[in-house]
Amino acid sequence: MTALLVGILVTIFYQSWPSIHAYGLQFYVGGKWDPVFKEYSALPFIAGTLITTLLSLVMATPIALSLAIFSGFYVKSGFLSSAIRTLVDLLAGIPSVIYGFWGLFVLVPMIRKLELFLGVVPYGVGVFTSSLILAIMIIPYAASIGRDVISMVPNDLKEAGLALGATPFEVVHRVVLPYAKSGLLSGILLSFGRAIGETMAVTMVIGNANFIPKSIFDPANTMSSVIANEFAEATDPLYISNLIHLGLILFVTTTLIGFIGRAIIRRWSIH
Repeated sequence: MTALLVGILVTIFYQSWPSIHAYGLQFYVGGKWDPVFKEYSALPFIAGTLITTLLSLVMATPIALSLAIFSGFYVKSGFLSSAIRTLVDLLAGIPSVIYGFWGLFVLVPMIRKLELFLGVVPYGVGVFTSSLILAIMIIPYAASIGRDVISMVPNDLKEAGLALGATPFEVVHRVVLPYAKSGLLSGILLSFGRAIGETMAVTMVIGNANFIPKSIFDPANTMSSVIANEFAEATDPLYISNLIHLGLILFVTTTLIGFIGRAIIRRWSIH
């Protein structure tokens, strides 16, 4: 597995070398992506990726954590628990293109009405819309990890808290969450890695504008969406290398996030 990971990294790095050699650090700090005039910068897509992903985590984390606590502590067994687990698993298994279609036909008109109400340009598509789609997509993933982590909290600790007169809410607040915080954090990090590389659903609703977004309602692009949109039409070797360079950034970022999340899980499991 390590050899496969290294092989992928070496291949992508080799294909990215013309871009790295031609632009260096300027590739990361410039603000313009214009293939016609051969001006390339990853900054608009790095900004779009980070804003979209972080906003989706802000929206998804409270809901995912609530689902995890409810299904991992309050209803660990029975019909309701089984129904929640089945629903979460079904949501996690829906293809991203289906989420994208749902976003186009249902979510975009709703966001457009919200933008008209707020007095901003009613694009409908944009950073906020794609963040909502991403939040919906990662909630089942984060909730499933959180539920498993909370279920692993020793029963002795929970029963001791109840025996001392604590309410279930106090047990969750003072016993379960402190004990499981490392595992919950790792679940959030893994969800971040899942969201940062999402392509199809984001591509369909983000607006595909190669500029740094000035507000959360502006159209934008992420690293994965610009690769999906432009790779097929890229003919110039340097253009292709720049797109692969974006893929290298995305690959390194998601790999590091995955390693950090799994390291936290291992440490939590040991303790």
